[in-house]
Amino acid sequence: MENKSGKWNCITTMALTQSSSSTQSSSLFASIDIGTNSFKLLIVRTDPSGRFIPIHRTKHRVLLGRDVTPTPYSISPHSTIHALEALSDFHNILQSHHVAQAQTRCVATAAVRDAHNTIAFVNSISNNIGMKVDVLSGKEEARLGYLGMLQFLPVYDKLALTVDIGGGSTEFVVGFKGKSIFATSLNLGHVVLTQRFTNKDTVPRMREHIRSVIHESGVVEKIKEHGFEIAVGSSGTIRAIDNAVFRGVVDGGKRGWGFSREELRGVVEMLCDGEREKEKERVFEEQSEFIVAGAVLLEEIFEMLGIQEMKVSGYSLGEGVIAESLVKLYPGYYDLNANARWQSVMRLAMRFNGKKKMSSAVGCASIAKDIFESLRNCKDQARNKVELASLLIENDLEYLEAASLLHNIGLVTGKKGYHKQSYHIIMNGGHLCDYNPEEVKLIALLTRHHRKKFPKSDSFMENHKEENQKFIYLCAIIRISVALQQHDALKSQDSSDAKNQHLPTIIQHIVDNTIPELRQETHNFKTVFEL
Repeated sequence: MENKSGKWNCITTMALTQSSSSTQSSSLFASIDIGTNSFKLLIVRTDPSGRFIPIHRTKHRVLLGRDVTPTPYSISPHSTIHALEALSDFHNILQSHHVAQAQTRCVATAAVRDAHNTIAFVNSISNNIGMKVDVLSGKEEARLGYLGMLQFLPVYDKLALTVDIGGGSTEFVVGFKGKSIFATSLNLGHVVLTQRFTNKDTVPRMREHIRSVIHESGVVEKIKEHGFEIAVGSSGTIRAIDNAVFRGVVDGGKRGWGFSREELRGVVEMLCDGEREKEKERVFEEQSEFIVAGAVLLEEIFEMLGIQEMKVSGYSLGEGVIAESLVKLYPGYYDLNANARWQSVMRLAMRFNGKKKMSSAVGCASIAKDIFESLRNCKDQARNKVELASLLIENDLEYLEAASLLHNIGLVTGKKGYHKQSYHIIMNGGHLCDYNPEEVKLIALLTRHHRKKFPKSDSFMENHKEENQKFIYLCAIIRISVALQQHDALKSQDSSDAKNQHLPTIIQHIVDNTIPELRQETHNFKTVFEL
């Protein structure tokens, strides 16, 4: 088939998995975002081709913004202790993933930037945790948020306005082809606004304050001077609103990764309706405390800038920090617009998978990648190595990883027959961009056959022996990968007990495993690859 084709807010390059005969390793990059509301750790596996896979996310609600008072204000000793606890936890997670400290970057935003004791706070982190913190200017925060958005949405060639509502500030950037044309930051954040306007009956006064700050900043005139073709939101607040629309909180909720002015108005009305307080808490969960201020702020931005539709990015500052590091690491090679195809896979996976299911899918994709590369590089396997190496090419790894990330999206309708539902979503939704029909069919069939009955040898394409053989290989890999992930089998077996030491470690685990639940998939795998 033809392929169309610092120390902490952190950046890290390490091998996620390594096959014994390979000198190449997958690269891990990490970022830590010290925000006004939350501290966020992100670990991503990526490469110069543009495949960008978040493999770990952790968030701590430190709430530095609780200390915010009219400037100048200081970050309290109590908040500093909570900050150090969160960063210590991040440090341990990074070490457990073998993320190199020299490849990690930590950034801080509005709450630290505007504090009277910024230097003391940053020094405390350095002295206690050993992390170097880069305190971003508002413009730099906006620019990095734009770079992160480009890793999620195919808008590189569009004049895009990106809006990011944080706890302590809101960033605006107009960008084109990876370059920031205009960027600014306003001291309007959902935590700060909530602290200042505590009751729902103060919403009108909150609106007046928002309009006043935006008007005095001149941001409306400057953005209109540059213009924009598309408006994008990239913050947790905006993603929460998008998720509410997608879940049908307002009439017209549909597509996801975007909403209209009318849909936003409906969400705001729901949030300000005292009789729907329980619904607000159910839909927005931990974000419910600050979501009213964030939604009202966004509605005023829509009004003042004349926005009718907003696309929503699942990525923002953390991913932007990593994207910039990739550009620096691979100068002239890493392309911010490298892989629109892969972006569509990630959008679909993140749309239908919650945090837990996404974590499971990412784990499955990592195992599948390791098995794929180990098989292609295994010198002593029984099946002819030349046949495997010629049939399983780099494009096939992309299809395998895509199917691994998407195999459980059908669970959105329930567990019964979910593999079939995953197949139908992929085949009929038009979600995968720039993949040709045969590629879409292959990915969909791999999700369809990741469980239950093993497929027949001609399940993919009639009268195409080579393509069908490739499909069977990939099926065997995804099936054992899902089984290993579900039963956490790779952690439960000691590699020192493996009998076939001539095989790569992960293949040894499969061949020698004795877990009853894996017996059938182990048999399928060994039969297909004649191990």
